[in-house]
Amino acid sequence: MILSDYDLHNAIAHHRIVIKPFSRHTIRENGVDFRLSDQIARHNKFKKGFVLDPTNERHVRDTYQLSKGVKTLVIGSNEQVLLSTHEYMEMPDDVMGFVELRSTWARHGISMPPTIIDAGFKGNVTLEVINNAPYSIALMPKQRFAHIIFVKTNSKVEKVYSGKYQGQVGVRLPKLIQRS
Repeated sequence: MILSDYDLHNAIAHHRIVIKPFSRHTIRENGVDFRLSDQIARHNKFKKGFVLDPTNERHVRDTYQLSKGVKTLVIGSNEQVLLSTHEYMEMPDDVMGFVELRSTWARHGISMPPTIIDAGFKGNVTLEVINNAPYSIALMPKQRFAHIIFVKTNSKVEKVYSGKYQGQVGVRLPKLIQRS
């Protein structure tokens, strides 16, 4: 069951879902709009022909350059970056979320792969963003950017989220993928 604006107002008022800072104006018909933080992680420059090995700790560690306190988040044409939500959230053990890009940004040429927020997650949400447009696009911190659709599970999950991204503040860089 997707939570309606009525359900979301009640869940937030009773602290079942925590969103900080929270504004009633961000609740939409069937979800909540989240704003951008002032952080951006860009890919470092690599020599032509570089192949990233996501199981190599040095490769993963050296992939991105994180900038904080950015006043304008400029994403170049065909650039992929990591951004973060301004809002911190806490999910209960019987609600999960789907993170989607607000459609206006898609119409400007931005795309964002779908992200799932697991039941029990706490933290800011890191967003993987790609500019498909033939020009750079300027985004501003605290601008509405992502829309989260909250879904009630049929029952409480047995194992709430406790992965590496739990408690993240700002942009969290990718984790090392373990070899099988």
